[in-house]
Amino acid sequence: MSTRSTEDDAIRVAVSAVIFSLRSAPEGDRLMLPLVRRTRDPHLGVWALPGGWLDPDEDLDSAASRTLAETTALMPSYLEQLYTFGAVDRSPTRVVSIVYWALLRSDLVDAQRSSAGAPENVEWFDADDLPPLAFDHNHIADYALDRLRNKVGYSRIAAGLLPDEFTLTELREVYEAVLGRRLDPSNFRRLLEGTDELVPTERFRTGKHRPARLYRRNRDT
Repeated sequence: MSTRSTEDDAIRVAVSAVIFSLRSAPEGDRLMLPLVRRTRDPHLGVWALPGGWLDPDEDLDSAASRTLAETTALMPSYLEQLYTFGAVDRSPTRVVSIVYWALLRSDLVDAQRSSAGAPENVEWFDADDLPPLAFDHNHIADYALDRLRNKVGYSRIAAGLLPDEFTLTELREVYEAVLGRRLDPSNFRRLLEGTDELVPTERFRTGKHRPARLYRRNRDT
């Protein structure tokens, strides 16, 4: 026999995001994600994924973008719904979380975070070395990382972490950062040059070595 629900046991809907970007580290670029230190109970002072409550009058994609902007001042270049997490015991009160995973170009992070009013309780952490997080957020972050690594074979996904134009070396380094292992440069070049995912431009990156051709994503694929 069912019992009538009250305001205290009503199910609330939250929207959270796992946002990945490449950040510089002493050993090279690392795949990292921003966490927010909680300012209220439960889990006061504990790191958590950015997110917030779903407003009754907004759709899910809008809520994901809004909560990310409010909690981190970040606006991702790629945003996709990941999964719905709704275990009964995941929160002291019943909360169902619609979780997105997102990519942010490395060249946009600092510019976005330098905006006036950007929250200060945000720090970047290595995606493979997260601290204990609030609620079930460690499980969610691991799930998102696994999803990213399974999809990184599509160059359009990896390119979401890069500027509009990039060299094949820069793209390979993104793959290596995401996968956590080195790739053979020659095999990688042959693999990508045989697809229509990338479009070569007439521009080159110059530096210490010979000029490297710049590529862009093929937006028609």
